[in-house]
Formats: sequence, structure tokens, C-alpha cells
Amino acid sequence: MNKNRKDWNDIKSNDSWSIFKIMSEFVQAYDRMAKIGPCISVFGSARTKSDNSYYKLAVEVSMKLAQAGYGIISGGGPGIMEAANKGAQDGGGRSVGLNIDLPFEQNHNSFIDHEHNLEFDYFFVRKVIFVRYSQGFVILPGGFGTLDEAFEALTLMQTKKITNRPVVFIGKEYWSGLVQWIEKIMLSKEKNISSNDINMFHIVDTAEEAVEYIEDFYKTHKLSPNF
Repeated sequence: MNKNRKDWNDIKSNDSWSIFKIMSEFVQAYDRMAKIGPCISVFGSARTKSDNSYYKLAVEVSMKLAQAGYGIISGGGPGIMEAANKGAQDGGGRSVGLNIDLPFEQNHNSFIDHEHNLEFDYFFVRKVIFVRYSQGFVILPGGFGTLDEAFEALTLMQTKKITNRPVVFIGKEYWSGLVQWIEKIMLSKEKNISSNDINMFHIVDTAEEAVEYIEDFYKTHKLSPNF
């Protein structure tokens, strides 16, 4: 048998067994997250240092959200994620970390509650958990991963796979160029989205504005898992 074909058959066999590991990650995460209650996911760069103004903003907004009764979910690593978990603990709230082994995130940060520290091998399982148990999404400056997480949530709302949730980008200076491109090219020129899609997210500069936007949303909407 051709060696490449044999290697391919071995891969297919391993794929079948990997389903069980994927299932176990879902089962364990669903079981643990369902007990935590309403949470907000905070996304942002793993590379942001503690003296950066956006790190401090992440601490502040997470603390205020925790004081308002929300748990805080982060990706569990350093940077903005660490700031989010620190803010959660500073605010006396639940501090959740969804960890995955990545080049810039070798270990989970020290501000995650021990009982709320989850480990993942699969990116897609982790993203499902982010979306299912988040009552809102706060996005601070970040890179490709941050954009991936933000647009995952927006796409699921756009396609009605989940109900609308507040999506708040913090940092007008950082995000304004992206928003201008979305409005000018994606919406107006190419018509690849509708005008209603622009209303699915909000951009602010302060922690107070972000918390107010989320709190106002839940004056008229129900807190519940997303699917």
C-alpha cells in the first residue's frame, strides 16, 4: 500500500477516537459552567502589559461588572485576560478562566478562581463555551484571536443562532479604523452586511459606559444561556 495512503488511514482511525475526547471536554465544561450563573466574557490581547492603559481598563470594567453581579470569563492567559480575572476578584465576583495551551499563554493567570479554572485542548470547544455562557461580550484591543472571538459572537447573532447579547468594544482610538472600514466598504460599497448588523455592537471609551450599556440591555432582556 502506498505509504501516504496508509498514513491517511491511520489519521482517519485516530479521528474516530478523538470524538470521545471532544465529547468529554463539552460534558465537563457544560457541567461546571452551568453552576456559575450569568457571566460576561472579556476578550483582548495576551501581550498587553500591566502598565498599559488598556490593561487597567480591563481591570476596571471587570471589577464593575463583578460588582453588578456578573461573573467574568476570560481566556485564562496573561495580558487583558489576566486583567479581566483580576478585576473580577477585586470586585468580589466569580473569576472564570477557559485555558488553552498557546505560544503566548503557557500557564493560566493567578487571578482565576480555583474551582472555575477550566482546561481545553480544542479551540472550537472553548469557543462554544465562551458563547453559550456569556450574557455579553466586552472586547478590548487585541489581535487575530480577539477579532475571531468578537466576530464569532456577532456572526451567531446575525444568523440568529443565538439571541442578541450586548457586544461592547472599548477603545475608540483602537477600533475606529475597523468600524469605518466596516461601514464604508463592507456595508455601503459591497453591501455584504445590512444596516441592522451595525447596531449589534457598541463602541465606548470608558468602563462606566461599557457597564451602563450592558445594564441597560438587561433592563428589557432575560438572563439565560444562549442556546
